[in-house]
Amino acid sequence: MALEQTWSEPSNPTLPTPTVQPASPSDPVISIQGVTKRFGRHTVLEDITFDVPRGKTSAVLGPSGTGKSVLLKTIIGLLQPEAGQIYIDGDPMVGVREKEVLRIRRKIGVLFQDGALFGSMNLFDNIAFPLVEHTKKTDREIRAIVLAKAELVGLVSHLHKLPGEVSGGMKKRAGLARALVLEPQILFFDEPDSGLDPVRVAYLDDLVNTVHEETGATFFIITHNIESVMRVAHYLGLLFRSKLVAFASKEEMSTSRVPVIRQFLSGSAEGPISMDEMADAEAVDEAGGEGESARGVEVAT
Repeated sequence: MALEQTWSEPSNPTLPTPTVQPASPSDPVISIQGVTKRFGRHTVLEDITFDVPRGKTSAVLGPSGTGKSVLLKTIIGLLQPEAGQIYIDGDPMVGVREKEVLRIRRKIGVLFQDGALFGSMNLFDNIAFPLVEHTKKTDREIRAIVLAKAELVGLVSHLHKLPGEVSGGMKKRAGLARALVLEPQILFFDEPDSGLDPVRVAYLDDLVNTVHEETGATFFIITHNIESVMRVAHYLGLLFRSKLVAFASKEEMSTSRVPVIRQFLSGSAEGPISMDEMADAEAVDEAGGEGESARGVEVAT
């Protein structure tokens, strides 16, 4: 996917503020247009614009505290942006009635960081919950669907257990199965590897790839785990200092010459990202965008 990109630089040359103007894929399933989100005077996301290709796995990366989870919650309508619009399969999410938002959300599944399971329900009932609440399927139909999704994630023999009786990885798999029972067109993952050791992260990545192949759905992952992303994602985006640095194919991002992209993907201490995330944010606020001049951002191909 070709990109038209700019890199806006504040008057302080040591504090570049990245922006991006991506070319649209031919068939985006999610289109994020000029989205800005603030909490009080603090701008978490500023003028975010990019399109998510249908049927692919896309991941948005960034240092801790850069607004990745806020972006996800804004896309699915849990937070309202101060500016901009979000389209899911062509339908606007911002400024529409709650009934319409709920209709659009039927196309979406979400795997939250901790699985978000109900502690008093066994894994079977947790996975079945969306079917019980949002469909008129019979008990027999629900059982068949739950067993099919549990088999896909390798949990059939553990469905009788409570969340407190299983490992963190099994909770993630149960959360994934629950996110799949309504056959969503789009599946969101919020830091899916949080709390897992490297081996179980690798197993989870294999599972994510398997489920993607089985379902053909669009996967959208929020994470900062580079190794994991390289195993599962087709497209990468990078958030830094409230802005989107770039959104492009994994191959383009991996060969980018943009300093912040190179630093983050390599995990280097040398580059624009500092040790102190709050200092990064304050530096942007102090710069205020004054005296900006644009220069080309190279993504080597």
